[in-house]
Amino acid sequence: METKDDVVGLIAGATGGAIAVAFMQLASASAAYPPMAVPFATSIVLVMGSPAAEPAQPRALIGGHLLATLIGLVMVQLAGPTPWAAALAVALAMVAMHWTRTFHPPAGIDPVVVVAYNMPWGFLFLPVAAGAVLLALFAFLWHNLARRGSWPVRWW
Repeated sequence: METKDDVVGLIAGATGGAIAVAFMQLASASAAYPPMAVPFATSIVLVMGSPAAEPAQPRALIGGHLLATLIGLVMVQLAGPTPWAAALAVALAMVAMHWTRTFHPPAGIDPVVVVAYNMPWGFLFLPVAAGAVLLALFAFLWHNLARRGSWPVRWW
């Protein structure tokens, strides 16, 4: 049975998630990136819906996206925009995120987006780095206003 605090937390997280997705969609439109090329919808669901989970912490959120995107960028440069390059980039990103303790499952889409769309190096900075940092800041503000000091469990 869920407590009143559980229900309030769920509603607060879902509301924050909806707001974050709306901002992501607006940013995507203004930056001329199709929404499918902005890899944060599942990160928003994780960070807003399960804020205590290890993959939802800032180190994993930001580090996972940066690392996975970087691997995708290197792979597309080495092998071109092919399905096999995307598959290998995802595998390498998974290993690298585990080794660096930045495992963030939603970042697994980043290498696919990078390789499939043959993204330029600037994609690492905008939208990925900026988006991950903005999501972490939004989650910090939202969770700490809505649930009084509940996020993150740890910064690093």
